[in-house]
Amino acid sequence: MGFQSQVEKAKNLLRTRLCNPNFIIKPLSDSPDSNYCKLKFTISSSITEACNNSILLVGPRGSGKIAVLELALNDLLQEYPDTISLIRLNGLLHSDENCAFKEIAKQLCLEHHLLFSKMSSFDDNSQFMIAMLRECGLAHKTIIFTLDEFDQFAQGKQRLLYSLLDAMNTVTSQAVVIGVSCRLDVDQLLEKRIRSRFSHRKLLFLPPSKEDVQRLLEHVFSLPTDSSFPHDYAAQFNGKLQNLLADDRFKEIISSYLDLNSTINHLVRFLFIVVSLWESKSGFLSLENFKSALSSIQRQPKQECIKDCSILELYILVCMKRLEVKEQNSYNFNSVMKEYRSVHDSFQTSDYYAWDVCLRSFERLIQRELICFTDNRAHGQSVEFRPVKLLVSYVELQGGLKSYRSCPIILQKLMDH
Repeated sequence: MGFQSQVEKAKNLLRTRLCNPNFIIKPLSDSPDSNYCKLKFTISSSITEACNNSILLVGPRGSGKIAVLELALNDLLQEYPDTISLIRLNGLLHSDENCAFKEIAKQLCLEHHLLFSKMSSFDDNSQFMIAMLRECGLAHKTIIFTLDEFDQFAQGKQRLLYSLLDAMNTVTSQAVVIGVSCRLDVDQLLEKRIRSRFSHRKLLFLPPSKEDVQRLLEHVFSLPTDSSFPHDYAAQFNGKLQNLLADDRFKEIISSYLDLNSTINHLVRFLFIVVSLWESKSGFLSLENFKSALSSIQRQPKQECIKDCSILELYILVCMKRLEVKEQNSYNFNSVMKEYRSVHDSFQTSDYYAWDVCLRSFERLIQRELICFTDNRAHGQSVEFRPVKLLVSYVELQGGLKSYRSCPIILQKLMDH
């Protein structure tokens, strides 16, 4: 096998791993305290002890909730192949009660090889679900309901949740309800009658720690030393990888990326960019691949706009950011000018401009959409009196000032104080 073909095979392997959520989640699920182990134990106890359970998986989008759930369900389906029925609902598709009950009836019919009638009414489908819960309970089979976008089911009258949880408490059944949501307060959306029937179990999905990320990187990028790759190439690749992971400059790049977004989903996208930037002729992953991937992600259109601003416009942006730091939530052009004069008086800057010049710069910032009016209804009011807000984050503004060639030093000092 030629060197170039070895490199291409390694790149294909890494891409395949990054596209496999189960492979990504595996190293983060080894600990007994991991959400995977807790979720699997909760579901398996319902299966073995013939009881009902309900649990919520909450965390930001991209934090691995669905990946952990799918990994646990796949493992349990292998362990208990004949005792689990799986019903999947999504709040974006099935938040309407009629639609949800029809989908439950349809999936139960497919699972148990029964005929499904599209003409069945809401009550027919509801009674069918209760009857199936009872029959599966008598046959020691567990029905697992996964409700993705759970907060959508908690809107309106919540009839689906009430009917499902009430049936679990009144008939002899073995069922597990698993809700998945990005809202941390989703349990507070439930009505009192539903909350009293819901097991108050909640698994919180937090961003991975730096140690977890380090372990994940090693898991994803290490090549197998079996016969699928030449032993010398795999050993050399893994050796260079270990040196890279131990490099302080590499750790700084990863830390900078995690400051931007630390969810599993976005980290996988970042690593995919790294593999895409890996040139075959080099043969090995390098620090430059990670640097280039980080710079491509960090590129912000607002920072590009800041580079084209005048010095006066930069002063106005910094003054607005200072007003926000002082927790002055509502301000207008006159408030910004007052802060601008305060900065000039305190630091005796040479960059001091007339009121009408400042107003024209202020209007240009509005046109560039770096700032905007907070109340669009006050069209008849003069520009200087209308409340405004800044559309640039602290990180974007600071990055724009650093990349601005002739930026006054005082502006960077003002951002730090």
